[in-house]
Amino acid sequence: MARTKLETDYLIAGSGAVGMAFADVLLTETDADLLIVDRHHKPGGHWNDAYPFVTLHQPSAFYGVSSRELSNGKNDLVGLNKGLADLASGAEVSAYFDDVMRQQFLPGGRVQYFPMCEYQGDGVFSSITTGQEYEVTVRSKTVDATYLKTSVPSKHTPRFSIADGVQFAPLNALPDIEGPPEGYVVIGGGKTGIDACLWLLENHVDPDDIRWIMPRDGWLIDRRNTQPDPSFFSETIGAQAAQMEAIAQAESIDDLFNRLESAGVLQRIDPTVRPTMFHGATVSQPELVQLRRIKQIIRLGRVTDLERDRIVLQEGTLPTGPNILHVDCSASAIPNLVTKPIFQGSLITPQTVRSYQPVFSAAFIAHVEATRDDDKEKNQICGVVPLPNHAEDWIRMMVPFMMNQYQWSRDKELREWLTNNRLDGFSRLVRNVDEDDTEKRAILQRMRDNSMPAMAKLQQFMTELG
Repeated sequence: MARTKLETDYLIAGSGAVGMAFADVLLTETDADLLIVDRHHKPGGHWNDAYPFVTLHQPSAFYGVSSRELSNGKNDLVGLNKGLADLASGAEVSAYFDDVMRQQFLPGGRVQYFPMCEYQGDGVFSSITTGQEYEVTVRSKTVDATYLKTSVPSKHTPRFSIADGVQFAPLNALPDIEGPPEGYVVIGGGKTGIDACLWLLENHVDPDDIRWIMPRDGWLIDRRNTQPDPSFFSETIGAQAAQMEAIAQAESIDDLFNRLESAGVLQRIDPTVRPTMFHGATVSQPELVQLRRIKQIIRLGRVTDLERDRIVLQEGTLPTGPNILHVDCSASAIPNLVTKPIFQGSLITPQTVRSYQPVFSAAFIAHVEATRDDDKEKNQICGVVPLPNHAEDWIRMMVPFMMNQYQWSRDKELREWLTNNRLDGFSRLVRNVDEDDTEKRAILQRMRDNSMPAMAKLQQFMTELG
């Protein structure tokens, strides 16, 4: 079968959130043609495979593409997120990206979209359904929007053996259970483990019937400190000011985390257990209260074998049985933690340039691509903020994050773009403070007073970490 020849300005591999956010800015700010390839049947990437009760962990206002609102602009009125900005459900996010593709991208005639296709590299991709191969002549750049691959439970292969007869399923299957098991074992201490436990508790499972295998405790972010509404200025920007103060005043790395916790910047499930992990998981205070109801938290390392009558872990065993449901939440959300330059000749590899915000990052990188010419300058502007894993990675993440923020603040054109881009609500919060608002001005002054001492202290801690 002969290859079909195609041409485009930008070939984008991946129509997940990163690829869609990148494409949206190019379509808005340039006249380039785009060709988007993805192995899923519709855009949205991992949202196509997510568990049915998944929601965003941070406000919808910070998610999606720059040109189209995802949030309904309201606060939740009920539930564990009551009073805070709405969190779009997985179904809402999936429908949103589908609408963006069908209602915005395709009607303009500048986007060619090839779902159900596998990108093979060097401008070649093939159809999963027909086997037809395509060869693309790329006039400008190829964009690898799959580099930050998101691993989801339904597509994850556990790294432990599972004996016959064991009730085992990803958390996708929880809404489909047909009768109550004798108990639940949640395997994994990250974001999906949190979601599984909260879902069970919200569906009236006795917390004593839940055993939570948590190989590592993690530092968590208080969602109240991530709100885009001006009424939360003292919480959102106040938390950033408190963070600067905590860093600047810290006398050691341990003291830093103590101060961050005391200031409400970070929190943990068990105040008696020192977290060794940080993935940027975000929870509300009511969610934290619910999670603390679970008393059977198993801290014996990772699961190595799941047998009919026992669970074998790295540091011990745990009894189980055939009538207990084992819920797999062990997939790592972002398995690829290796960074590389974003701009490399004809290849663009979007990565995070702001902590916890890959979608904003993709939009920002696309803007830099549209407005700057030199790769060296582009990479200086778009310093990669590494994704965190261990607790100390919070420090390694903060240094490039603060360097980026400082650099952007000194560029008038970038300042204006950040203020006007809906994915960056924080810049707008700061820029819109009235001159006579003494309370908000005092918070901003605290940030300014401590920013340089904080950077110096972070550099000191980086040296200690090696």
